[in-house]
Amino acid sequence: MHTFEAILFDLDGTLLPMDLEQFTKVYFGLLARRFSQYDAKTLISAVWEGTRAMTANDGAMTNEARFWQVFSGLMGREVLDRMPEFDEFYRTDFHLAKALTGPNPLARPLVEQARQKAGRVVLATNPLFPACGVEARLSWIGLKPSDFDYVTTYENSSFCKPNPAYYQHICRTLDLDPASCLMIGNDLQEDAQGAARAGLQVHIVTDCLISHGLSPDGWQSSTLAQLTKQL
Repeated sequence: MHTFEAILFDLDGTLLPMDLEQFTKVYFGLLARRFSQYDAKTLISAVWEGTRAMTANDGAMTNEARFWQVFSGLMGREVLDRMPEFDEFYRTDFHLAKALTGPNPLARPLVEQARQKAGRVVLATNPLFPACGVEARLSWIGLKPSDFDYVTTYENSSFCKPNPAYYQHICRTLDLDPASCLMIGNDLQEDAQGAARAGLQVHIVTDCLISHGLSPDGWQSSTLAQLTKQL
């Protein structure tokens, strides 16, 4: 019998070690270089506005639709014709950002271990990226989307962390009881508070902890290495 109906994993800072701030700077630099026909500051500002719109999304449309609605409103409608080029960026130039992350030999064993403990294993990464961007980041730690039963992307999601509705959507989609699910993440606001408010159990990984000024006291927590012995 499984211990959990599902175990959900965050990606950035949990399965994929990184300093999010440094990674974001390099990511945006690569994006600006690839699309050099646009003014870099204008492009990055529009990406940030689109990201903020996704974070505030209320379920009325997918995060993908929300992002491109806002992004094209700032960059011009003609940018919509270049959507395939943006996807191609994640398959090519984006991989240079791997240098800002670290290897994680524990990632695959941990996911396989979760498979023994739960009926479903979910990659609950904040759905701000297209599927090709998620696939790229997974490849840096030797994983692929098919290693999970469900992966959240901006195409299949209409909410973002820390909105509890993000977690509730996963549970509804997979017909899960939130109380029987475990969310494993590194962010006390997005992963801990968001999941707990949706009724999930929480375990915080402290290797790349993002606290938002909150205390980890009160949450189950450990390093990733320790988690492999506790799960």
